[in-house]
Amino acid sequence: MRGYLKTAGTAGLAALALCGAQPAAQARDGIGVGGAAALGVLGGVVAGTAIASANNGYYPGQPVYRAPPPVYVEEVCHVERRGFIDPYGVEHIHRVRVCE
Repeated sequence: MRGYLKTAGTAGLAALALCGAQPAAQARDGIGVGGAAALGVLGGVVAGTAIASANNGYYPGQPVYRAPPPVYVEEVCHVERRGFIDPYGVEHIHRVRVCE
């Protein structure tokens, strides 16, 4: 535990020294305040997108059950000749499709 505190203290001291040694940014030296804010927002969006896509693995979801395709029963049909006699006594023959 003591080694961890020594390492953390050294890292914190180094970070403080490096941040304090940086010169102050001036608006006239490059990008302005609006540009800096826009780059900060853009960096946040990029970092957020990278984090979100890294945590979201592909999951196919629940299996989908569908009804099987309908089964069509083929009708057995044939043509018969049927005759009848009209009221005048004339015999007529018709072809009739008969399906079973």
